[in-house]
Amino acid sequence: MGENQIFMSDEQLQRLVEQISLESFGLSFNHQACFNKRLRTTGGRYLLRSHNIEINPKQLQYYGEKALVGIIKHELCHYHLHLQGKGYQHRDDDFKWLMSKVGAPRFCDVIPGVQNVTKTLHRYQCLACGLQYNRKRKIDVRKYVCGKCKGKLEKK
Repeated sequence: MGENQIFMSDEQLQRLVEQISLESFGLSFNHQACFNKRLRTTGGRYLLRSHNIEINPKQLQYYGEKALVGIIKHELCHYHLHLQGKGYQHRDDDFKWLMSKVGAPRFCDVIPGVQNVTKTLHRYQCLACGLQYNRKRKIDVRKYVCGKCKGKLEKK
């Protein structure tokens, strides 16, 4: 799918979230929903402290309103279960059951041009046993030792 020129305001998103909440869950959505263009690798997120929902606008641009509705349903599953004191995390049975009940997707489509691949930037090797470590972050070899034999580490 290509990039569509679909635009929706935060107010329109708010009304859509409220409507989906009533139609699919039979419960009202009493907090804020807005677009967050800083989101990159996720379709949306439910904020535990404020109970607000943020949506990645690029999902709407690239995949249309059908994908947006799926993301909203997914985030509303987190929202309603959390407020009810039930299991709202991806691994919880309550969450899995509610997702299947309302037809919410487990994952959203990947936005073209956004890579979700983590690179290994730093390599270390134990001088004693030869075990190699790949790390995203740099570590202080004066402070850390090998987890296997407690030998000294060396940057490769």
